[in-house]
Amino acid sequence: MLDINFIKNNSELTKKAVENKQLGKTVSIDKLIETHDRYLDLLKKVEIHRALRNKLSESISKVAPQDRSDLINEATAVKGELAKYEHELVETKIVFDRLMLWVPSVPAEDVPVGIDESGNKVVREEGSINGPAFKPKDHVDLGVSLDILDLERGAKIGGFRGYFLKNEGAQLEQAILRYACDMMLVEGYTMLSVPWIVKPEFFTGTGYFPWGEDDHYRLEDDKALIGTAEVSLTSYYSGEILNESELPMRLFGLSPCFRKEIGAYGKDTKGIFRLHQFNKVEQVVLTTANEEITREWHEKMLSHAENILKGLKLPYRVLLMCTGDMGAGQVKKYDLETWFPSQGNYRETHSDSYFRDFQSRRLNIRYRDFSGELKYVYTLNNTVAATPRLLAAVLENYQNVDGSVTVPEVLKKYVSFDKILPKQKII
Repeated sequence: MLDINFIKNNSELTKKAVENKQLGKTVSIDKLIETHDRYLDLLKKVEIHRALRNKLSESISKVAPQDRSDLINEATAVKGELAKYEHELVETKIVFDRLMLWVPSVPAEDVPVGIDESGNKVVREEGSINGPAFKPKDHVDLGVSLDILDLERGAKIGGFRGYFLKNEGAQLEQAILRYACDMMLVEGYTMLSVPWIVKPEFFTGTGYFPWGEDDHYRLEDDKALIGTAEVSLTSYYSGEILNESELPMRLFGLSPCFRKEIGAYGKDTKGIFRLHQFNKVEQVVLTTANEEITREWHEKMLSHAENILKGLKLPYRVLLMCTGDMGAGQVKKYDLETWFPSQGNYRETHSDSYFRDFQSRRLNIRYRDFSGELKYVYTLNNTVAATPRLLAAVLENYQNVDGSVTVPEVLKKYVSFDKILPKQKII
């Protein structure tokens, strides 16, 4: 959520953000400003009529009973007008608050303008993508031949996009997650086991509602399943006031994530790439309201994700996302795409974003700076590791000509095997 005064003072900039983020049909900045002006006008009328009511009440109590008639009539009229203005004030505030929820963040100046993923900019490529001397299998064929993946029974039990990881596959997934958690602990982050079922106001607070409401699984009590631990982690200090000396707050959590994948019909229907349920290690940082410091943390958090891929020795590239391919609340966003040999292409595995005070205003997370002034924190989040998508990348990049898969060196300490060998398929 942006400050309304910022919106009014920078209306053209805010309108441009709405346009560049392809959100023109969701909110009108002109209507928002008109509604706020009406709200302020009504608030002024309410305050004037309340003061007049109080003054008349005091005057009535001071005059003789026979002289009160005119004052009582005037007070009755004022009371009626006050009730009318108070009702209009409440109704206008509801409309204003609703409109404010649809205003996106203004992208950073170095974010490219584009309508979709075609406008994203490749920042750099890391690692060698020299393919194997044999035709690489995709992760589905590998998973079946190694007896570590069962999509048929996954669909039977979980429906479309359901899956089972089994045997060494399940162990290797846990190894990736443990490797990521251990790296975050070494970096000094605090690990949290987070709620998976969350109240709707915290989805709104982090900016997933109202835009992404249709992509979340809602429960009967109006709560919803998280699509990322970001929701729980960022909301951890909601409604609280921190001290500047406590910042930055560095948090991470491992959780399952649940997404309906609305709009993904027909996309990535094969394999374990686009799923309704997966596991993810997510990191969140709360820092001071300083753009320079926030951008430093944005780059640092990106390096954490890169270090995961470098440790796994997976080729990848860094993308700077354009305005039309980033979230409404995001100010700047990087994606990491990892190489998939069977596709001959890079695919997204990580996302790194910062929001300035967009989320903290919604969640009311503030800090008292060293001078005693209250300010909203700036928030950032980043994918450390998401599986089984990252597992699929490991399988494809570490496959051998005989159909086996070698365990990456950094993961060997977490499992009891160095290689996964092909097996007779179990019926």
